[in-house]
Amino acid sequence: MDKAVQTKLIQTLEDIKKMDENDSEYWSARELAPLLDYSTYDTFLAVVERAMQSCKTSGIEPDNHFKKTALFTEKGRAVPDYKLSRYACYIIAQNGSPTKAAIATAQMYFAVQTRRQEVMSTHIEEIKRIEARKKLTETEKRFAETLYQRGIDGKGISEIRSVGDEVLFGGNTTQQMKEKLGVAPSKPLADFLPTVTIKAKDLAAEITTVNTREKNLSGKPKIKEEHKTNNSEVRELLGRRGIIPEKLPKEDDIKKVETKLRKTFGQIESKESS
Repeated sequence: MDKAVQTKLIQTLEDIKKMDENDSEYWSARELAPLLDYSTYDTFLAVVERAMQSCKTSGIEPDNHFKKTALFTEKGRAVPDYKLSRYACYIIAQNGSPTKAAIATAQMYFAVQTRRQEVMSTHIEEIKRIEARKKLTETEKRFAETLYQRGIDGKGISEIRSVGDEVLFGGNTTQQMKEKLGVAPSKPLADFLPTVTIKAKDLAAEITTVNTREKNLSGKPKIKEEHKTNNSEVRELLGRRGIIPEKLPKEDDIKKVETKLRKTFGQIESKESS
């Protein structure tokens, strides 16, 4: 198959993907059939049935991936259809005619997508931590902008942040926490914190930002006290659930985790484009 045609087919396979009421992705068998070069739906159904049998042979329940449904035509007529999971599409491609160029492309596409999903499942906790860290960065940016608008300079903002950390970490300053965890002085402490602590810092900073605006706070003493109170209450909440921030173990440098995941997903992408 020509590279441009292959690229267009892959994009179309992505475009016809839908989400059900449970936010699970699926493809319509009737929409998939012509893309895989099957002139009639009945002919394609024979491939679907082979794929379902293949699932049974592997000990996988077909009903979890091949769900009977109906598709309404432009004239409003209901016709039988299947909602196919990504795995179902992959098995269908494996059972399709190997002489069809579209089948070969679909095999590659769904194999790569299935692998990407597997990798995401394996690294879900790392992905959540990265997302939490990015969210904290955005929150701290708004926090700094809000404080700057209240006449607090960079040094004052750093002082308020430090006070927040000291309260959140049970009297340990930011520097002391870095020493405790073995973090280089030049690196951000948040890059080595577990997800729950990152989210705790995010929540406290978000509350301070909102309250500074809503209460129209100004001046370093008032905002510092506000930030101390918010961190204290967040710490108290964690404590009630048995979480002591300063006692949680150090996590891997989040920048290295991001690099590792980019490399992993990059390898998957390279297979898709090859």
